[in-house]
Amino acid sequence: MAEHPQSPAAPALPLRARLSFACGHFLNDACSALWFTYLLPFLHAVLGYGHGAAGGLLLAGQAADGLCTPLLGFEADRAHGCGRCGRRKGWHLAGTTCVLVSFPFVFSPCLACRDSTPQWAAFIYYLPFIIIFQFGWAATQVSHLALIPELVSSDHGKVELTAFRYAFTVMANITVYGLTWLLLNFQMDQPDHMEHLGPQDIPVFRNLALIVVGLGAVFSLIFHLGTKEKPYPPGVLPEIEESTPLLHKEPPGPPRPLLLWKDWLLEPSFYQVAVLYMATRLIVNLSQTYIAMYLTNSLLLSKQYIATIPLVMYVSGFLSSFLMKPVNKWIGRNLTYFVGILVVLAFASWVALARPVGNEIYGLAVLLGAGSATILVTSLSMTADLIGTNTHSSAFVYGAMSFTDKMANGLAVMMIQNLHPCPTELCCPACVGFYRWVMVLVTGGIAIAAVAMLCCIMVWPIQIRYRSVSLPGLSSARTPENGIGSAEGESQSSTIN
Repeated sequence: MAEHPQSPAAPALPLRARLSFACGHFLNDACSALWFTYLLPFLHAVLGYGHGAAGGLLLAGQAADGLCTPLLGFEADRAHGCGRCGRRKGWHLAGTTCVLVSFPFVFSPCLACRDSTPQWAAFIYYLPFIIIFQFGWAATQVSHLALIPELVSSDHGKVELTAFRYAFTVMANITVYGLTWLLLNFQMDQPDHMEHLGPQDIPVFRNLALIVVGLGAVFSLIFHLGTKEKPYPPGVLPEIEESTPLLHKEPPGPPRPLLLWKDWLLEPSFYQVAVLYMATRLIVNLSQTYIAMYLTNSLLLSKQYIATIPLVMYVSGFLSSFLMKPVNKWIGRNLTYFVGILVVLAFASWVALARPVGNEIYGLAVLLGAGSATILVTSLSMTADLIGTNTHSSAFVYGAMSFTDKMANGLAVMMIQNLHPCPTELCCPACVGFYRWVMVLVTGGIAIAAVAMLCCIMVWPIQIRYRSVSLPGLSSARTPENGIGSAEGESQSSTIN
């Protein structure tokens, strides 16, 4: 049967399709904002759990996410779809369902617990909900990311679609922090209102989680109705049997190499991008995790600031995300990432050298938001560039990238929690300055490591080299953009700038 290679000038996605695609990660992003920004304050300041228990639950969630993500990526690449859903949207629907049914329990008090209940019992209570939530979150994230190189093929199209995705990420975060600000301000008229977080704030976080889940369900419905996944070619990954001919006398076209998941593990560029993506996620997620603790415990600000400062961060991130496409065209991927790192380093230097007062804290929020948005969008674009036309194994690549960042985030949080100098908050001068230096190290320190990896990428550009020993029956329907090696074993090398 003849194959029809994809035209190199594929039509651009219409605006409606790009917007509906971006809606597909709104639930994940909103839940992620709650998870990273408010889980530690909720468990420690509101429910009264210790540093170790709170950090242990976050570590358990990150470990579950990290283990599920590459496995789900591998399975998603093998899947052939379910019913009217394609292989990507089918996993997206399953993940969304898991998130919807489990996440409200994470930000609600233990239903069977009493004042005398030990913390280990509460840990066991929350653990299954967290694991189900992280499994669903991973399935949704991997399937949604893997759709990017399947929906668009050009470099700037990937950047634009990633920017749309991140714009909705910022919108989700703005929604969460705006709702938090409203709920905290509604509480000001209550007779038990207090300036700092405490048990009286349990209804705030419970209602916030329920509202987020409801809004996320609506956006997920828009994604499934408006995104048309390309049908999975039934002959791309056939089941090989003994009767399957190894050679065809009259191949319909030039052989097309197929990069499988195990081939990625032999690619040096795979590890380059993985380390850079891990460093990027550490900066973004750890700063988001500890910003609320820094505001309330180091700067001694009222609890309303845990909503307003992250809100300013994501407004600046939202605005900067629209500059990604022209900036990438002008100076390229690497320099765009470097500019974002410089902004993050400016934030870390300001926090280290001076104690922000008054409106200065909003300037810090603008720097951190703009820098985080720039490096995150660019690193995701680099990952999409690395995949190129190898979309049949893209879910494994995104899953492996996510595995490194989830495990690193969980271990980093647990280490920081165990390094806390005192068993309770604000019990000594060291407690007050602890989260200040945490913010400096998780932004400035990791940013320096990211710069070192970026220098390696600039010196040794990202290249994909693999044996092009392939069969027409095993080849993708798309023709790689940068050339095809011969069937006898020549190596392909495609450079990504």
